[in-house]
Amino acid sequence: MTRRMSSRGPDAEGHWIGNAVVLGHRRLAILDLDVRSNQPMHSHDGRYSIVFNGEIYNFRELRTELEASGEVFKTTSDTEVLIALYARDGEQMLPRLRGMFAFAIWDSRSRELFLARDPYGIKPLYYAQTSEGFLFASQVKALLASGLVNPAIEPAGLAGFFLWGSVPEPWTLYDGVVALPAGSCQRVKRGIAAAPVFWRDIRTHWLQSQQIVTSEEIHERVSLAVKDSVRAHLVSDVPVGVFLSGGIDSGAITGLLAQLGASVKGITIGFSEFADCIADEVPPAAQLASRYGLDHHVRRITRTEFEEDLPRFFDAMDQPTIDGLNTWFAAKAAAELGYRVVLSGVGGDELFYGYPLSWEIPRAARRDRMIASVPGSRAILRSLIGHGAAARFHPKLKGVPDYMGSIAGEYFLRRSLYLPQELPALIGEDNARIGLGRLGGDPPAIASGQAISDEAAVCMLDSILYLRNQLLRDSDWTSMAHSLELRTPLADTFLLDAFKTFHAQFAHAAGKRLLAKSPADPLPDSIIDRPKTGFAVPMTQWLSQAAIRLYSDHSRGAKLAPMPWTRRWASVVMDSFLEGRKMELFLPRAV
Repeated sequence: MTRRMSSRGPDAEGHWIGNAVVLGHRRLAILDLDVRSNQPMHSHDGRYSIVFNGEIYNFRELRTELEASGEVFKTTSDTEVLIALYARDGEQMLPRLRGMFAFAIWDSRSRELFLARDPYGIKPLYYAQTSEGFLFASQVKALLASGLVNPAIEPAGLAGFFLWGSVPEPWTLYDGVVALPAGSCQRVKRGIAAAPVFWRDIRTHWLQSQQIVTSEEIHERVSLAVKDSVRAHLVSDVPVGVFLSGGIDSGAITGLLAQLGASVKGITIGFSEFADCIADEVPPAAQLASRYGLDHHVRRITRTEFEEDLPRFFDAMDQPTIDGLNTWFAAKAAAELGYRVVLSGVGGDELFYGYPLSWEIPRAARRDRMIASVPGSRAILRSLIGHGAAARFHPKLKGVPDYMGSIAGEYFLRRSLYLPQELPALIGEDNARIGLGRLGGDPPAIASGQAISDEAAVCMLDSILYLRNQLLRDSDWTSMAHSLELRTPLADTFLLDAFKTFHAQFAHAAGKRLLAKSPADPLPDSIIDRPKTGFAVPMTQWLSQAAIRLYSDHSRGAKLAPMPWTRRWASVVMDSFLEGRKMELFLPRAV
């Protein structure tokens, strides 16, 4: 299991056998590089043993507090602080931790295992209850490597992937392997796990009553809070880099890094195909680097390199996803420069109401509620779409009559990959029926939750679905595949809490403008007003062409049905997971 995760921790491998427990760890040394901080680590009295993945950014403040009460430390690591804090406070310590984390602590006295995970779900933690006992790991593939987990496909994971383009928590692609939900903890005794318990659910953030804050005060509070988060995420005993795109999120982080006097390098990936196009992020990134006096490295990616990297990319992919390649190459570039830590702007759009969907979906929901209020309108729409050619060119149009009018439904129509009614033809009747039943919900796999406004509801859904299940998960495995720790100053619960009483004023792009103005030397208007480019060409072209080619290998010469490249790519991704399993997907290959 630890060998399967070697890239996550190339610096040390540790194993410890206790009474009824075995712990293993791979270390990427970032704090206290000495071997004394290798894991598994034990408390001074030997009662507690820990394996820990992540970083506790406020560990020095917590350490000072513990020292004041008589605690003596032998290392300068956050791991030793974590185990000492647990020995004193138990699970009550969890809300005090600022960081990204997944850890397990064994209590040799009670013979009980305690597991916990950070509220955003930045660091993964998976487990399986087997006939041999309880297993847990930072990767699904590490659990499979034990040989103790049944690799049978889980229909909920299979259906969830084709619905969303990533597998929604707590499911995975494999039967019996589940994710410990973000913001939850769990106890295991005599090899049997109790049900996970939430200690922090970030959904409540978008339900908090709001106050009206003046423009001057909101600017000051945002600037102070974001600067504090960037400062906290710099804690490291090795150099830190930053992923620098041409956007507001990474630009604001870069401006604050300069303000804090941090010595970092900006890393940008570029493509010759983008020359003189709005999608080229190199010129605006270079503009930002020059403005803030940042050392800047541009890494050019070619189609040849993309194709050569695909086998390694698929091997590293822990759960199926249609995303991750941009971060893969950015992480590769950082690792080539010798970096072990990098800051990323992921999470900024969800926190600051930055996606156009945050206002487009409420507007569409209001319009569609009016249409749906007309008697018989849904039936008429079903008839028009069913008998017309529109659905052929816009595959999700068939879902409009079912999901129009509600925020969750409109969100599903925008973010989903396939519709539920398409699943039987794609993965088979039984898999579709069982998978949809286990996912639950209508739309499927959308957790219930309220918010103070429709715009807030969209940001909440993006945070617990798109950000958690795709962006953060893909950021983790793509960076760790290159032995790189990716940190997210804009996906931080302490920052989230700083805005809990006035985030409604972030709506309609006001939040992103506040973020852009958070450095003492604000971002220029040319960056603020620059259109979002997203996952654009040439990656889209390369993926589309690669998907068509690989997809055609399985088509038996049939003419391919027209469909978005993301759908073809999803089939290629799933084929990489199902290869050798003798399981055939019922893919819509022919017209």
